[in-house]
Amino acid sequence: MSETAMTDGSEVLRHPLLVAGEAVHRATGGELRVSDPSIDLVTDVVAQAGPEELEAALVAADRAAATGEWSSVSATDRGRVLRRVADELRRRAEEFALAEVRTAGHTIADARWEAGAMADVFDYYAGAANKHLGAVVPTPDPGLGLVLRVPVGVCGLIVPWNFPRRIAPWKLAPALACGTPVVLKPASLTPITAVMLGEVLVEAGVPASCVSVLPGPGSSIGESLVTDPRVAKVSFTGDSSTGSHLMAQVAPNVTRISLELGGKSAAIVFADADLEAAVEAIPYSVFANAGQDCCARSRLLVERSVYDDVVAALAARTERLVVGDPTDEATEIGPMISEAQRATSLEYLDIARSEGAEVVCGGETSGLGWYLSPAVVAGADNSMRVAREEIFGPVVTVIPFDDEADAVRIANDSEYGLSGTLWTRDLGRAIRVGTAVRTGVMSVNTNRSVRTELPFGGFKRSGLGRELGLAALDHYTESKTLFLSAD
Repeated sequence: MSETAMTDGSEVLRHPLLVAGEAVHRATGGELRVSDPSIDLVTDVVAQAGPEELEAALVAADRAAATGEWSSVSATDRGRVLRRVADELRRRAEEFALAEVRTAGHTIADARWEAGAMADVFDYYAGAANKHLGAVVPTPDPGLGLVLRVPVGVCGLIVPWNFPRRIAPWKLAPALACGTPVVLKPASLTPITAVMLGEVLVEAGVPASCVSVLPGPGSSIGESLVTDPRVAKVSFTGDSSTGSHLMAQVAPNVTRISLELGGKSAAIVFADADLEAAVEAIPYSVFANAGQDCCARSRLLVERSVYDDVVAALAARTERLVVGDPTDEATEIGPMISEAQRATSLEYLDIARSEGAEVVCGGETSGLGWYLSPAVVAGADNSMRVAREEIFGPVVTVIPFDDEADAVRIANDSEYGLSGTLWTRDLGRAIRVGTAVRTGVMSVNTNRSVRTELPFGGFKRSGLGRELGLAALDHYTESKTLFLSAD
């Protein structure tokens, strides 16, 4: 439903927002201009929601929740609709991929993989929709004790700019599988694929009243959405400070909330690991998407006996990464999302130097857009700001450790606990260290943090609640006890 238009002499695509499934091209909030971060040029314009659009979306969603317009559809039939969503996403995979390259700076290779991954999420919840089971519980009183799972109500879903197309399905698919109406607020920097996804949902058969996509500022549209008493459940992915603020905002209404927040995750490399395999894989665990990933293993803990060798090999491998035009299939690292985000990374590299660490490689700007070559910081310890604060850029801090206990101590000495990787050939060590590190996800001898079938979320300031897997369905339903007396 996009249109081609001109702005400032340049050709751009214009997009509506969605209010109860209907395209709104002229909204009371004006419009958002979206830039391609590889060239710093406006490529898309989208209608921006104001109070009127938010109110209309909430009225429709609240009515749909009250009448059971979607929840009264059998779980099996809801699953069939989600299956159609997955099929359409695969059909339009290249269109979605190109939009993500253009507006978020993802490499075309990553964007194409994400196109398949988002369809896979809808496929998974299409199959899970009729398998979120309650229970029959024996009681001393004659009768049946039933535990039911009922839809929680209107869901306000807020997604970030770093993986807008990948994370939106994590929230939309389980919510819709459970029969809840959704109001999606994408990040202002990357709203386009969210609108496209909303259109697919309605075309596939989700009731129009149950789907709204409202681009707009978090300070106005986001705040108003989460504090409205008609919203029964909020799911937010973003930085920890904003998540903490939202918890306070929803407290007066006791609104259910789940949060997937920041991270300062550790990759732990023991001397007995396959060091060649580790060094080959580790750069992608922190530098992919230009380091703009809450799961980035931005602390690399290396056993002291192999520390120097790993630093040297890692720097050499990092320097071979292809940084450049995200539309080029050979590119491995694209631009950062904005000038401000790049400036933050550069500032942290200056802080690292001032604290006595060494920037072994990287930290160089290039090109028309917001490019920054991946940086390896060595000679660091875990007390430094570069090791403690989330940078959200292509910077890894390498820290030595002495033994298992020391590795666990350093890994846990963080306010975050989202992800992590452990490199070792010792199964016993993998079990001991993997369970001792306080993090929601730990992978052994692989970088992958996220799997659709498994719960994903963090400890401490990395959030609360879980996304993905069958566990996500619990967050979009309430447990209801029904006792049927036999007397």
